[in-house]
Amino acid sequence: MTSQNAQDWLSDNPDVDSITVAVCDINGVLRGKRVPVDQLEKALNGGVRMPQSACTLDIFGRDIEDSELVFETGDADGICVATGRGVIARTWDKKPSGLLQVMLGKENGKPVGADSRQALAAITKRYKDKGLTPVVATEMEFYLTSVTNGIPQTPTLPDAHRSLGMDNILSVTELDSLSDFFDDIYVACHAHDIAADSAISEGGAGQFEINLLHSADPMKAADDALLFKTIVKSIARQHGFHATFMAKPFGDSAGNGLHVHFSVLDETGQNIFDNGTEEGSEALKFAVGGLVAAMEESTLIFAPHQNSYRRMRPGAHAPTGIAWGYENRTCAIRIPGGPHAARRIEHRVAGADANPYLMLSAILGAALIGMEDKIAPPPPLKGNAYEADTPQLPMDWLTAIEAFRSGPMVARIFDPLLVRLYAQAKHQELQHFLGIVSGAEYHAYLETV
Repeated sequence: MTSQNAQDWLSDNPDVDSITVAVCDINGVLRGKRVPVDQLEKALNGGVRMPQSACTLDIFGRDIEDSELVFETGDADGICVATGRGVIARTWDKKPSGLLQVMLGKENGKPVGADSRQALAAITKRYKDKGLTPVVATEMEFYLTSVTNGIPQTPTLPDAHRSLGMDNILSVTELDSLSDFFDDIYVACHAHDIAADSAISEGGAGQFEINLLHSADPMKAADDALLFKTIVKSIARQHGFHATFMAKPFGDSAGNGLHVHFSVLDETGQNIFDNGTEEGSEALKFAVGGLVAAMEESTLIFAPHQNSYRRMRPGAHAPTGIAWGYENRTCAIRIPGGPHAARRIEHRVAGADANPYLMLSAILGAALIGMEDKIAPPPPLKGNAYEADTPQLPMDWLTAIEAFRSGPMVARIFDPLLVRLYAQAKHQELQHFLGIVSGAEYHAYLETV
């Protein structure tokens, strides 16, 4: 955004008196500062700074203990580098404001290695250097809830007499009753060039999915996913609901997934996964091979929180085995059917609680390594993957942390600083939860053991 464009933006948004300058941290949470609107040009030109450690806070907003970005560097500042998207007018909020998303850079112009958006930028550049362009689409699930004393409940829809009490897959009635809510989402997405596509009611009571159309810019696809979550949460509140992208907000209902579809174009614009057959090309199979090889050690990216592992249970519509197959939704990796020219890979492991930048970095990075190293995948799986004898994803948080920390393919995808600090942050969060005794434990054990 140039100075002239900034002035035009201010003229078009006269009611805005503040801009939030924000970086996406390792948990997918925006962290930053509010500045007066008259500092917009300063912010656009790298005049705003914030600690480099801001991109590695834990889920509670705390510094990582003994973080090398805090004490070893004196908690040095990073330079806020605008992403190029410009300022987003948050017109969906009660009081309009501006949002300027940034990445963190160093004084010498190099990126801060622990910045999750910089991680995806590095992977995207590796594709570009090979004359390749990933084309990415995301599918995001969320629940609309009513919250009482901090506990989510299934909501009561407009004009209904009772709360939702059952799963209602592909219910047109539920979509119709929420037409005002969905209309507002589509208006906000259209205003900010987010290609929101179809909406459906999903497998849980009050659960919905909206697809974002494919983009030949992985950075924009991740930006759109992050901004989409912000829009949905804000508009839900305006309609009397709370939207959650928790992986498993209700223990006995379906979890929220974040599925990724991607293909890869060469310099001529041809899809390298297409060879005119149903099976797809060698490049597709090598990409699958890389994804399979990296899946165990990258599970922490796809399932980053304690709650994430409640979603990953057999038969719960989330993959548990490391397997792939054609048109097989029980597999972690699915090759959809359809026209050969649209041959693509669907990665089904991540929950909706995943950081979209780290998630896409892990997926695209592993696929690229698979193609570079010509990693042959195992045979495609037919039938129910939950009942097949396949290697298993880590089923608990600590196992996933250790697999990530020591993963050889993770080390080829992410900056070593990000690997160290991400693992430390997750271990710190784990220790926090281990110190909490739940009500369910008191109920089970207090007077019985």
